[in-house]
Amino acid sequence: MPDVITVRVETDSDSFQDVVVKIERPTYQKPFLGGFKNRKTGVEFHNAGSQTIPKKIPDKGIEIFFFEKNKLQQTNNTTSTQMTKRGLYVSNATDKLISPGKYFTAEEYHKRRLEAVIVIQKYFRRWHAINVVQYLRERKRLWLEWVEQEEIRKKREKEEKLRREYERKMNPKTADDFELLYHDLELWKQEETERINRTLTGAERKAAFCGLLEEEANLIALFGRKKLDAHEENHQKAIFQFFDKCSQPKRWKAYDGRITAMDTQYTLRARELFEIYRNLTMYGLPKDERTAVLLTVRSTVKEHECKLTQEILELIDRELDLMSREVKECNLEGLRKRICTLFLQYIKIPKVNPEVARILKVPPDPLKLYKNVHFCHGCENYFPSTEFPIPANSRTIGKCRSCYRLENEAHQRKAFSKYKPILENLRKSEVDYGDDSKIVFLVQLHDLHYIIETIWNCQSALSACSDIYDLVMIRWDKQQEWSPWNTILLTKDEADAHLKLCNLQEAYEAAFIHRIKYKHIRAKNYFAQIPVMASFLHKSDNQANAN
Repeated sequence: MPDVITVRVETDSDSFQDVVVKIERPTYQKPFLGGFKNRKTGVEFHNAGSQTIPKKIPDKGIEIFFFEKNKLQQTNNTTSTQMTKRGLYVSNATDKLISPGKYFTAEEYHKRRLEAVIVIQKYFRRWHAINVVQYLRERKRLWLEWVEQEEIRKKREKEEKLRREYERKMNPKTADDFELLYHDLELWKQEETERINRTLTGAERKAAFCGLLEEEANLIALFGRKKLDAHEENHQKAIFQFFDKCSQPKRWKAYDGRITAMDTQYTLRARELFEIYRNLTMYGLPKDERTAVLLTVRSTVKEHECKLTQEILELIDRELDLMSREVKECNLEGLRKRICTLFLQYIKIPKVNPEVARILKVPPDPLKLYKNVHFCHGCENYFPSTEFPIPANSRTIGKCRSCYRLENEAHQRKAFSKYKPILENLRKSEVDYGDDSKIVFLVQLHDLHYIIETIWNCQSALSACSDIYDLVMIRWDKQQEWSPWNTILLTKDEADAHLKLCNLQEAYEAAFIHRIKYKHIRAKNYFAQIPVMASFLHKSDNQANAN
């Protein structure tokens, strides 16, 4: 269809003019607006509609989405009422009589609303207060239960510590146990000496001191016998642990997490020698079984010819000869101990038992010992450097551990073992800080004993608690590494609270801080005499001045 049509328009009464009209066709399909259809001819007539060009939405660079929403609309419903009249009766059974109430103003209405709101607020606040009180009551109940459980736990721990300490004193096994015994002996001696000096004079006093000395000597002799028994038992345990390490199979973890164990020819050899030694050390064996064990040992040591094997063979032949002569077993104990000792030396030879090479402390090459062996001026023996406890205030390597222990048992009788947990916890906490602390690993038990006993009087700086098992040593200023001049002695609970503080000046009083600083000055004066400690002291002073 053409987009232009010509229309004749009448200009005057007698004249017409043709006008060109441009047709603008819509770009969209017009909606169906209804219509009608001629039934005779079948022609459909649609209702027409006209509209101007829709306004275009300017392009703002934003993508716009249109959503359609359908909503039902209810048209007005015309109703009517009917009254009773002539010829029509309407029942009034369901009618209600409505009478007007008391009129009230807007102020009265809002006042009533305000009173209702206040009543609602009262009940809500009461409900909220009940919930808060119940929550606080529950929290208090839980806190009291926790406090009670903590007290029970601390009481049990203390009882368990006392029980273990009592067991250690009644059945001493280690050097630390005997250290506690000698420490208690010294405390008992001091108490008895003080009592004698306070209550007795003259000849009675001298006699009491003689009795005290005799009783002390008897106790020391008893401790010596217990020490010999414990040494023998610990020696046997150490031997069996040594063999157990040698005979352990090789283990490694696979990719799936399972542990794989493998026996080598060396571990099997170590296990075989261990079984022979165990049978050799058994007591009460019948004569035929003992003879079989000795013959097994003989065939084993014959595999390697040396001076030690010849001596073992001679002793085995001697015992077999004495057993054939019906010698009592009590007379053969010394000979059997010699055989066990020599066979143990034989097992520790790397050529015989290759697995011992990785366990023995003494290297096969003696030249490696020259740089790590020192002379003890007490017992006049040579030991590796690990056997010398060197305090921080020592300038030379003096006596070995056994000499220090013997001197302590004879004179001072101090119990240094009770400070080990404090030192171990202190070193562990310094490692957790991860700031490369060094001073704590230079301090030994003797130095820690001086710090706790002399400087801090073996009590907490806050609560004056003197239970050594409940005390810990931590940093005074947690921003700097631990040192004897940057420490404080507190209980475990007090230490946890101290480490949570951010500002020490605000948390503690000036008098308390002054007292702590005075103890730090005493520690500085003591450790400043040590060259190694003096370098750390100057470094910490420079850091404090810079801060």
